[in-house]
Amino acid sequence: MRTVTISEAALAELERQVPQGVPVTMLNLLRFRDTADYGPNDTLAPCSGRAAYYERYAPAVTPMVMALGGRVVWAGSVLGHPVCRDDERWDDMLVVEYPDIESILGMFRSPDYQAQVMHRTAALADSRLIATREGDKP
Repeated sequence: MRTVTISEAALAELERQVPQGVPVTMLNLLRFRDTADYGPNDTLAPCSGRAAYYERYAPAVTPMVMALGGRVVWAGSVLGHPVCRDDERWDDMLVVEYPDIESILGMFRSPDYQAQVMHRTAALADSRLIATREGDKP
């Protein structure tokens, strides 16, 4: 299984692509591991990927998002995949609004967030984190 991480290179690219000072909505597509994978040095009680995400990662990170002025707009389970590659599937989707890209990057780079991101990585077999802004239409 591949490791799902948010790299510094990806953050730097996001910083270059997204205009400063505009609200950003993040689309999160999540596929959970059957069992969370913390690697060989795991000292935590075994759990499912879903439990690692919603019982370990989300309770710690959601207050960080809210402290920035962000909010979870929508969260739910994926029911089907009528248009996607045959090998692609998602379990859950989240939509999270942030006041601007600076707040997102600050959170991702903060020591408090970095202390929790291991739960996200252990939980997910695959994911997409897509930055969007409202109103950009052709």
